[in-house]
Amino acid sequence: MGRVFTNLAVALTIIGLLFASITLWLGFTWAPAVNPDDWAAPEAYRILFWHVPAAWASFLAFTLLFIGSAAWFLKRKEWGWKLHVVGAHLGLVYGMCVIISGPIWGTAEWGTPWDLTDVRLNTYAILAALSLFLVVGHQTQGDNEESRDTFATVGLFGFLLVPLTIVAIRIWQNRHPGPVIGGGSEAGLAPEILAVLLFGLFSFQVLVIGHAMLVWAVNDLELRLAKVQMEIDRR
Repeated sequence: MGRVFTNLAVALTIIGLLFASITLWLGFTWAPAVNPDDWAAPEAYRILFWHVPAAWASFLAFTLLFIGSAAWFLKRKEWGWKLHVVGAHLGLVYGMCVIISGPIWGTAEWGTPWDLTDVRLNTYAILAALSLFLVVGHQTQGDNEESRDTFATVGLFGFLLVPLTIVAIRIWQNRHPGPVIGGGSEAGLAPEILAVLLFGLFSFQVLVIGHAMLVWAVNDLELRLAKVQMEIDRR
């Protein structure tokens, strides 16, 4: 992997982390308060400036997982398998950001960290669990075509949960709030709140792209080192 690629990966990751930190700071210090009559815990809404962008970052990661899984399973492309591994890793990282931040808000606003009757919460939890299964599987199972096919199949079918998770609150809205952007006449945000949220969405997309490139570079380096070790052992 070229030095330019690695340097770009590091730069984008650092920029993404910086922007994500700025998002969190703006959310807690600059974004205005919300109407206390509409919220059980008005100030708790500020964690959503981290929670929502992390969720969309995870959806990008799951998309990479799907593309990589399809490329390996259908075309036996080595880059597809690498992308599958990257997507699974990022899906776990950003999925855990969502799984951790969501219950914090839920406890303050709903009085409970989780609601087993809410479809979106449960489909997203399955997505995060799927990523955990893949990451653990990659580390514990042998790297051969049979195991790759199994994991790629999981990645392909698991991706079906992404559109289901996105549209769940439009079809089965229960505990989870409905969409505030494009959600109809009752949706909408104050301009300052929308600005911070959009900046957060942009920040996390930059972060996940840089992070994906960084994981790709690290995996590529590990493969090269493994080949060198095999050559040394052969001699």
